[in-house]
Amino acid sequence: MRNLLAVPGVAVVGLMALGEPMVDTRPLDWNVDANHTEINFSVRHFFTPVTGSFSDFEVDLDFDPEYPERGSVTVNIAVASVDTGNEKRDNHLRSADWFDVEKYAYMTFESSSVERVADNQFLAKGTLAIKDVKRQVELPITLLGVKEIPEGMREMLGGVARVASFQATAELDRRDFGVGVGSWAETAIVGAGVEISIALEANRP
Repeated sequence: MRNLLAVPGVAVVGLMALGEPMVDTRPLDWNVDANHTEINFSVRHFFTPVTGSFSDFEVDLDFDPEYPERGSVTVNIAVASVDTGNEKRDNHLRSADWFDVEKYAYMTFESSSVERVADNQFLAKGTLAIKDVKRQVELPITLLGVKEIPEGMREMLGGVARVASFQATAELDRRDFGVGVGSWAETAIVGAGVEISIALEANRP
């Protein structure tokens, strides 16, 4: 007898008849709103926290709140966009003493897995590349909320039907990535620990 489940279209009907609904396993692709997304950092100068940010970045985000393990995130940051509010300091950070942006223009995080660890809490594991160093890191992520936009307001938002907000934090040791060379590799003036904070807003039509 011919195997009906091997016939296109019949397989779908057969599964429905068996009471097994077809599940779309594709993650949801979100548009990241750069105007409402921030990538910030803090590092100590002697004892004083100095804060800064990166203004030029791209984020590719696939995320389904129901199936987070199917998602992924890639963040690509133009290092020359560093901004600490002090032009002299920013130019020094761009130099070969620190990020060496003429040689290493971008830093990148690319996830290899995403898992739910608690309600609205996720952990993205992946590779962080800064300068010529790649290391495995973990990025804890909090889903701040998901909102459906009323139909009457979607046109004014450019067709946006759904908005989600995320917050992520991590702490890195700059020395692990060769950020700060020569005398600047020492921690007497600039601390080793760098606190990273990301606030991200994304939407879907």
